[in-house]
Amino acid sequence: MPDRPTGSPKAVDTLNFLKTRIVRGDWPINSRIPREPDLMAMIGVGKSTVREAVRALAAQGMLEPITGVGTFVRSRTPVASVVTDHLAEYSLEDVLVYRRALEMEAVRQAAVLRTDEQLSQLRAVCDRDRRITAGTPFAAELGETPGSFHHLVFEASGNRLLAGLYVAVMPVIRAAVRGGRLRLGADLEVFDADHAAILEAIGERDAAAAARAMATHLDHDLVV
Repeated sequence: MPDRPTGSPKAVDTLNFLKTRIVRGDWPINSRIPREPDLMAMIGVGKSTVREAVRALAAQGMLEPITGVGTFVRSRTPVASVVTDHLAEYSLEDVLVYRRALEMEAVRQAAVLRTDEQLSQLRAVCDRDRRITAGTPFAAELGETPGSFHHLVFEASGNRLLAGLYVAVMPVIRAAVRGGRLRLGADLEVFDADHAAILEAIGERDAAAAARAMATHLDHDLVV
């Protein structure tokens, strides 16, 4: 996988600028990065240079442009596109089972290994999500991805392989949702309650309770 765009030194510098902000967490997972004119002013480069860098990071799975909405952070590290392509060859039922297995193990490990800082981050995301109402742009984005709460659970698990596999499966999930082949199985209020139960179990370092809460949540989540 290429680590930088081909082209001018400005494009390389722009890619490194964007990647640093992503890796450092300045732009959290599933957040929208500044719009193109803002990036041009921030970095001091032209439109074509910004687009080249964004395309390169999108090819690495770190960014995802959504037409008419913006460009979103999807991973803090490059994602092996070969894994995503491989998963796309399977049925959606198989992909959902695969994702469920990853989520269940990640939440068990997160309950045991999470740090106080990671717990605070999970609480902050839960508080933010509770303020999101139906019909808002971010509510639509939550419908296309389980959101940063799940990514934080994987980070709290401390298992980079689990996190990488999860990030690799999400483009398949998002494409299926946008194509109408997957739909949400519950509304945002149910999701908020599910996340609160998962958060409580992680806070108590109760791996069994965390797994039960995650299983309940996944039963409410995306369905074919």
